[in-house]
Amino acid sequence: MSNDGIQPVQWQDNQLLLLDQRLLPEQTVYLHYSKSNEAADAITDMVVRGAPAIGVTAAYAMVLAASEAMAVSADNWQQAMSPLIDYLAKARPTAINLHWAIVRMQACVDALDSSKDDALDILLEEAKTIHREDIQANKTMGEFASALLPENCGVLTHCNAGALATGGYGTALGVIRSGVANGKITHVYADETRPWLQGARLTAWELLQDKIPVTLIADSAAAYLMQQGKVQWIVVGSDRIAANGDVANKIGTYSLAVAAKYHGIKFMVAAPTSTIDMNMPSGDGIPIESRPADEVLGVMGQRVAAEGADSWNPVFDVTPASLVDAIVTEKGVVEQPNTEKILAMMQSSS
Repeated sequence: MSNDGIQPVQWQDNQLLLLDQRLLPEQTVYLHYSKSNEAADAITDMVVRGAPAIGVTAAYAMVLAASEAMAVSADNWQQAMSPLIDYLAKARPTAINLHWAIVRMQACVDALDSSKDDALDILLEEAKTIHREDIQANKTMGEFASALLPENCGVLTHCNAGALATGGYGTALGVIRSGVANGKITHVYADETRPWLQGARLTAWELLQDKIPVTLIADSAAAYLMQQGKVQWIVVGSDRIAANGDVANKIGTYSLAVAAKYHGIKFMVAAPTSTIDMNMPSGDGIPIESRPADEVLGVMGQRVAAEGADSWNPVFDVTPASLVDAIVTEKGVVEQPNTEKILAMMQSSS
């Protein structure tokens, strides 16, 4: 269902299939899930990651939850779903798409007659619609964003915001795909993105699948790359955008935005409107997930730090709206974002 042969989330034979992104690029392995709690654990354990992909996965997990609940209580399956939904909702706290997908699927559940024979089919079609809409949104925002780019543009991206992080095509990498296809982007740089190395393992792999050359850099080399005039735009995705335009994204994004502002380089955030949390006034209230210390103390399970050292491992940081030049969504572009501009865009019908 996704683009370019990269399908991180699939539904086959009444099961959810997830491409295990922990094993890329060495192995391409799909894990099969028939229980909603297992799908929730897959989100927590980073089998699937990226806010839009987490949202799509959650939509299918809701179908699994309904199926399980129906097997337990045919007459009261909607109520029987509640503990399964509660477990799913706690899978990862920062990505608002998880909550968004659950709320949308819950509305579909609530609208159904509990005795309706095709209830599960209706829920599955809603999940597939969410999946399709995400792919189309990514392609649309890619075209919107490409129009902002100058000719002979070099871009730097952080983490992985590609087909692997979405239903397909990608947010930040969707911008890059469109920019390359339109002849705007001439060179792509990717931060390796410690501690999970999503840039080195996933972004580089994904771009090379599309035969897009990519140059990998250490995260700490980004400011020097900007000083050398190698890039004109920073392009990233997001896990949650507050109503005022503050952006939560992979740790290290804030550093890039600060360096970009100093060097006069444009900073773009590409994300679907499902990532915008209008109930969150500013980034100050966004919950920031922390993960285990050993992710920083080692690399791919191999400890490299001195024994006895501790670590601080926030997974995300918040970039103030004042450092963002453009937020690009499937509804359009918000330049120099603030609450009024984002609200107007969210209320638009396009």
